[in-house]
Amino acid sequence: MFTMTAITINAQNLENTNNKWVAGRPDGHAPISVMGDHMHGKGEWMFSYRSMFMNMGNLKSGNEDVSFDNALTAYMVTPTKMPMYMRMLGAMYAISDNITLAAMTNITTMKMDHITRSGGSFTTEVSGIGDVSLTALARLFNKNSTTMHANLGVSLPTGSVTKKDVTPASAPSATVLPYPMQLGSGTVDAHIGLTYLWQTNFLSYGAQLKSVFRFGENKRTYRYGNRFSFNNWIAAKASDWLSLSLRLEGIKVEELNGLDPNLNPMMVVTADTMNSGGDYINAGFGFNVYIPNGSLKNLRVGLEVATPLYQDLHGIQLKNKEQITLGIQYSLR
Repeated sequence: MFTMTAITINAQNLENTNNKWVAGRPDGHAPISVMGDHMHGKGEWMFSYRSMFMNMGNLKSGNEDVSFDNALTAYMVTPTKMPMYMRMLGAMYAISDNITLAAMTNITTMKMDHITRSGGSFTTEVSGIGDVSLTALARLFNKNSTTMHANLGVSLPTGSVTKKDVTPASAPSATVLPYPMQLGSGTVDAHIGLTYLWQTNFLSYGAQLKSVFRFGENKRTYRYGNRFSFNNWIAAKASDWLSLSLRLEGIKVEELNGLDPNLNPMMVVTADTMNSGGDYINAGFGFNVYIPNGSLKNLRVGLEVATPLYQDLHGIQLKNKEQITLGIQYSLR
């Protein structure tokens, strides 16, 4: 994995002079899947829309694959796959050159296919608004073509933790769905991070440490695990309007705490809180298109395709597979 220390040392040998880091180039923003990576000049707005598809399928425990038959020796029901679609709307506004405020919400749709010990199958589906995040980005320095800012935010529990659907065991009534099928955390969560960037005439590098700390319990008497991530990316300018990027990310997710009293942990894999949390390493390849002039000046389009390189999951869980993120960003004063 790239490290900020090594990259900083290497940057001293490149051709940059004492210039400030510049956002107005195709590699001036991170890959489109990364949030809170950049700031804006005083009085500038940016609006964004992202569409993200994530696929999950088959089972893993630790870093070993698990068959559905093995899972069904311990549980009556196991999931087999879950595609998720998320549409994210965001806005940023710079109240000064050193403080940018950001807000984001999302609309998520998830479908989970299941099979039962008796040989049956069924699908549950949910859709709705997720949690709203509010963040302040505070610049720490911007010189010698490097910059660093702190990410300080909070997410509000606007996403539901009581979504229901009909299952064979509950028919004809709907029942509360397990934890992975809920749309929010149900708690007020603190988001704390640090983002470091440097660039040369043709390259940009970014490193971002982010953490999510969850407090208390939601109204279903549980709390999702804290989340920690370390993102690294490097992007090369192919032209004044196009850049290509590579990204490497490590994630640690702690286990869920508590228990929803409406869920039977012996019934289905996803209702057992022991089957939560894990460690992940993901890689992504993408591009950013930036329009520097004309009527569409400051419009950006980004695409990234990511895949897991390593997964060490607590208990039995669906494996992460591919993730595709497509987004549009538009800045104006």
